[in-house]
Amino acid sequence: MDKALNENLPIYMQIMDRIRAAIVSGELRPGAKVATVRELAEDFGVNPNTMQRALSELEREGLLISERTSGRFVTHNRAVIDTVRRDAAQKIVGEFLQKMKELGFTREQIEVFFREAEVEDADADTAV
Repeated sequence: MDKALNENLPIYMQIMDRIRAAIVSGELRPGAKVATVRELAEDFGVNPNTMQRALSELEREGLLISERTSGRFVTHNRAVIDTVRRDAAQKIVGEFLQKMKELGFTREQIEVFFREAEVEDADADTAV
């Protein structure tokens, strides 16, 4: 998990994005125990209060669950993880489409772009 942070965005939100990405990508598996607030704060180089805020927000989203005496864990609820994963993908696609339109591409040109990219990707897979 990348722990480098950008000074232009709220730190707790960047931490949330990194942990969320680790969960939806499978890097942090359902049921996995999450490091303590202090350990994570040290790893990210942030104040423990900032880390606590990020983790609390992820609990509110349903990605993390807290067990009083045992710590925090990644949810076992695949539906929650899949929903967050899909939402993240839709956001990326939306941003991509917006940027392509800003570059002057039409919807048809974008579709051609994707078809060509698929062929190139398939060719790369067979070359390995």
